[in-house]
Amino acid sequence: MLWVWFVLQVLTVLGVANYWRNLPKDRQEEAPADVVLILSVRDDWDGGPDLIARLKAQNAPFRLLLATSGNCAAANALAAREGDWAQVVAAGVAQDEGQKVHKLRAALRALRPDDRYLVFIDADIEPPARLVGRLLFPLVRGKADIATGYRILLPEGSGLAALVGAVEMQLATLPRFASATMPWGGAMAMTRDVADRLDLGRALAGRLSDDMTIGLAGWRAKLRLRPVRDLLVASPLDGKAADLLGFGVRQYRHVVTNSAGMWALATGAVAIQSTAWGWALIWGGWPAVAIGYGAAWGRALARRRIITSVLEQGQVAKAQRSLVWDIIAPFAVIWAHLAVQGMAVTSSHIRWGGWDYRVRRGQVVKMERCG
Repeated sequence: MLWVWFVLQVLTVLGVANYWRNLPKDRQEEAPADVVLILSVRDDWDGGPDLIARLKAQNAPFRLLLATSGNCAAANALAAREGDWAQVVAAGVAQDEGQKVHKLRAALRALRPDDRYLVFIDADIEPPARLVGRLLFPLVRGKADIATGYRILLPEGSGLAALVGAVEMQLATLPRFASATMPWGGAMAMTRDVADRLDLGRALAGRLSDDMTIGLAGWRAKLRLRPVRDLLVASPLDGKAADLLGFGVRQYRHVVTNSAGMWALATGAVAIQSTAWGWALIWGGWPAVAIGYGAAWGRALARRRIITSVLEQGQVAKAQRSLVWDIIAPFAVIWAHLAVQGMAVTSSHIRWGGWDYRVRRGQVVKMERCG
């Protein structure tokens, strides 16, 4: 069993090292004409001064399309002030689909005939200046149909927020297939032709998760979904314990309500690691514990090199808080990961953005406002 444990831990280190080794050194960008960036915002959005400053600093130009319910004062003010650059589309309030999906569908209907490239981002990210150009590069060069980044959480504290960040970092630094990854709606791009081929507005109708819907539709259509590995985009994380736990559970509930098979595969892999750590701590003795910690420190070192390569200096300090859990208690990270996966399958209700949705096979079957 000790040799099985050793091989298992070596594989986990090699997986993270593979991501690090495949980080692009020559981070080429493209800046074609007719790019529209779609940003869905809630009614209480504060205008995101840091986000807007970062978007204006992008290396590649684009038109900003703000998708709202129609009651976002900050979005309306930005469009009034920056009318040549930013426009608002008012979607109204959804009755049978996710609010974000509802706004995205309205934005798709509002596209201009000459919009050739579509970029989607979330409002809670800190995008680097290369984000748009890097997402567009594989599309313009014909290397992908959909290009995507992923998030790196920036926990405000070193407690539960950092633990959630450590779990998310396990996902962020998994090896990626060059043409078959799942997209993340927080930083994603596609051509207008691909959106039309997927009939994207219709594909999203009645859905809650934009990225799961687009990813599964892309797989079924045999599209090339390409990760841009250096676009691990900073996303701040803070809140009460219940909010942080709810964030983790919600991510996997999106998965299980769209693809039980994908959830089972991910949970099975984590369960093997969790069980193996239990064996190492209880029956494996000090050699097994030493192997486990040695591998954890190796993964932490590789992840530190990854985040220092892709994040800004101020972001690195926050992201590294999650690495502390890998160094001190790696078993806690894998057990927490398994716990949120298990909790995700206990219900089909997803609370998100002030709404309680009941989801079946990706479709919203019931929704109501919640506190």
